[in-house]
Amino acid sequence: MNKKYKGIIYIIISAFCFAFMNMFVHMSGDLPSIQKSFFRNFVAAIFACAVLLKERAPFQCRAENLPYMLLRSVFGTAGILCNFYAVDHLVLADASMLNKMSPFFAVLFSCLILKEKVTVPQGVIVAGAFIGSMFVVKPTFSNMDLIPSIIGLCGGIGAGAAYTMVRKLGENGEKGPFIVFFFSAFSCLVTLPWLIFDFHPMTGRQLAILLLAGTAAAGGQFSITAAYTCAPAREISVYDYSQIIFSAAMGYAVFGQIPDALSWLGYGIICAMAVCMFLYNNELAKKGNNKKFKDRR
Repeated sequence: MNKKYKGIIYIIISAFCFAFMNMFVHMSGDLPSIQKSFFRNFVAAIFACAVLLKERAPFQCRAENLPYMLLRSVFGTAGILCNFYAVDHLVLADASMLNKMSPFFAVLFSCLILKEKVTVPQGVIVAGAFIGSMFVVKPTFSNMDLIPSIIGLCGGIGAGAAYTMVRKLGENGEKGPFIVFFFSAFSCLVTLPWLIFDFHPMTGRQLAILLLAGTAAAGGQFSITAAYTCAPAREISVYDYSQIIFSAAMGYAVFGQIPDALSWLGYGIICAMAVCMFLYNNELAKKGNNKKFKDRR
């Protein structure tokens, strides 16, 4: 099978897994987001550890990669905590869409941190996506979901910064399973003190649901890593927005949630901007390849 098609299949599987993760997190009930985050990352760390042991890979990163690994873990942990809070307090599709602002924030962080150039069309597309997110957030004082929505958007910002670090680590030759393991173990260690001093007793059902959330998260992380190994982001990233379809369907089927008209308008704008970014990046890649071909001639 063509690597691009493999990448598309992997990223859709990843979107499906992350939609299930959000559903299980919501189903687990009235537990602190930090406690939910611990169990989600604990399962992912076990899976990543098993992969590293199977491949007999070393449990260490290069010295020059350590700062990026720590930044990836800090931003990723903050993003997960914000996302889980939003999942608990918003319609499932709204929380998922706000988290999917991460690719657009990744463009901004790539410019600020990695010093990559952002073209005018890319800047316009990012601004358009942010305007779309405001239809989901609905920033008015009468909106009871304003704070959870802002926190959900912060989750997208954290995820965007984390993915920027992942990109840098990938360029520096760091292996995907170790990145997943380091991040998951880091998140567990950071949240462990809160878990010890503010542990909320769980029923057997809640524990089982959180373990399922962790399993789904591990499937999503490994799938998205495999996807970007098979094909560049510009060719497949737009398919990651299939998570919104999965989340909306699960939210309706399991919780009876129906997003309002403004949220649907926001979804449409953000998805349209994602398609525009996808097409624009592909066009840039074609021009770059044509230039290289002419230079060789």
